[in-house]
Amino acid sequence: MKIQSWLWSLFFAVSVAVAAGTAAKTQADSRATQKAQDAEKQSTRLIHSVEGPDLYQAYCASCHGKDGKGNGPVAPALKATVPDLTMIAKMNGGDFPGAKVRRIILGEGMIASHGSREMPVWGPIFHQVEADLDRGPVRVENLVKYLQSIQVKTKT
Repeated sequence: MKIQSWLWSLFFAVSVAVAAGTAAKTQADSRATQKAQDAEKQSTRLIHSVEGPDLYQAYCASCHGKDGKGNGPVAPALKATVPDLTMIAKMNGGDFPGAKVRRIILGEGMIASHGSREMPVWGPIFHQVEADLDRGPVRVENLVKYLQSIQVKTKT
């Protein structure tokens, strides 16, 4: 009888531990999701700056990370793997494909990883910040230049 009672106590203790672990994981997942949503909301605020680094931090860093390596706070919540933007040139034989990057930002063409539109298309948004003046092309160009500036150096 004592063994049976001990087994039930052990079963109960394990059940409580599993339930507590599940609750803690659920709370942690909920906090991570909320943090990702907060970061995404923060990144979707329109900013008046036309500077590449400012645009990157406001619109791109929540997914791609402050350093561009794909490790932003929203990245874990996405279905697709967020690309490391510092490797664009390396993945293109050492040349930075500015025109292609520009098209991706503008949402032009079919990019497989952006087909689901998980990545917001910022180009059209950049044109709508000011009501009286269109600085969209300047923003896109400065963001492309910024992305080019953060590329890992390839050995020549």
